[in-house]
Amino acid sequence: MDSDATPRNTETAILDRLIAPERDDLPPEAARYLLGIDFGQVDRERMNQLASKAQEGVLTGEEVVEAQNYRHVSHFLALLQSKARRSLKRARLPA
Repeated sequence: MDSDATPRNTETAILDRLIAPERDDLPPEAARYLLGIDFGQVDRERMNQLASKAQEGVLTGEEVVEAQNYRHVSHFLALLQSKARRSLKRARLPA
């Protein structure tokens, strides 16, 4: 079987298929709730620290995993919020 024809089963690809951010089928209340989710100050500061260390090339192995975890969660949140925005747009409701 040609590997190009097989869908990739990375975490990102699986989440994308599961959440289907291109669909606009969330109830308005759920969409507004999802749009209200955000990282707190402590997490933002930690992400900035990790980004600075990554630019300097001094991340430890543990920090590389931590940065990847933040990246995965950020992507997950972006998928959910994209779906939420589409759903509110379909319903013609303000976010």
